[in-house]
Amino acid sequence: MAAKLPVFQPKAISEASKSAAKHAREYYSKLLEQNKQYIQDPPTVERCNELSNQLFYTRLASIPNRYGAFLKELNDLKIYIKSKPRITLDNAGVAALFGVECFAWFSGAEIIGRGFTVFGYHV
Repeated sequence: MAAKLPVFQPKAISEASKSAAKHAREYYSKLLEQNKQYIQDPPTVERCNELSNQLFYTRLASIPNRYGAFLKELNDLKIYIKSKPRITLDNAGVAALFGVECFAWFSGAEIIGRGFTVFGYHV
């Protein structure tokens, strides 16, 4: 039985790739059909540049609103800190665990971004 395994392996891979290609085409067609209202016709370089500029300047225009929301959050944090003069061990523990979790997610993303190397980048 083990001797016949290499014979079946290329056939299985071929079948799997055909099935994946078929489903990928169906998914792609379905996705385009569902979102056809967002597709610019004809897709020209000029239109793409115009849309890119619209996105950039729209994001740029939203900075004051986001800055205002940031200041409100900062003010709420200041009020919370002033209203709670004593930090309990529970609050400190939760804050420390949150910090460790943030560091762990950051480290994991860095390792993945470096191509799954722990030390340094591939040069």
